[in-house]
Amino acid sequence: MIQFDQVTMRYPGGHEALCDVSFEIKHGELVILAGHSGAGKSTLLKLIAALERPTSGSVWVSGQDVGKLKSSQVPYLRRSLGLVMQDHRLLMDRSVLDNVLLPMRVTGLHEQEALRRAHAALEKVGLSAHEGSMPMTLSGGEQQRVAIARAIVNRPTILIADEPTAHLDPAYAREIAALFRSFHAAGVTVLLATHDDTLFSPYGARRIELVQGSLKDE
Repeated sequence: MIQFDQVTMRYPGGHEALCDVSFEIKHGELVILAGHSGAGKSTLLKLIAALERPTSGSVWVSGQDVGKLKSSQVPYLRRSLGLVMQDHRLLMDRSVLDNVLLPMRVTGLHEQEALRRAHAALEKVGLSAHEGSMPMTLSGGEQQRVAIARAIVNRPTILIADEPTAHLDPAYAREIAALFRSFHAAGVTVLLATHDDTLFSPYGARRIELVQGSLKDE
């Protein structure tokens, strides 16, 4: 499903975010990507989504060598991915419902089907009552739920999230963790980057840890 083969990521100026990283995530797994801030977790997730290209090595997602995809092929890759990044990137001048509809409007899905899926996604994250609200009126935890609803609305086979419980109070964090567990239970492959994996350890997640851009030997 996801495979890194001796991946190194070096930015202009010489900073090496990842060094010779190799691992495999199989279909249907729940995996925690652990490590302190600056360990390379965000870079690794960006490589999966083709937001970055590796300096060397190969990143494979669903049988495709992501680093060799043409620009025109990248949108098709991302249709199978649900992305929840640290910056929610919500459109503050559009309603919650419109934010969740956006990915489907980009892909040209019929409006009636798009609305059905958006309503279902918001119900899944517990925000049906806030469909007409503007994101800025919501709490941080609720905005995170909007971002998750938008990520799952296209029914991805892989869901990746970068620090999904950061800056949330403990109660909200536990709810978000349980939400990701429910997606995994439904058969979605889930990869979560976090500096605190204690929230997910009760769910039997496999743990991969980065230390200064390299995989820590378990």
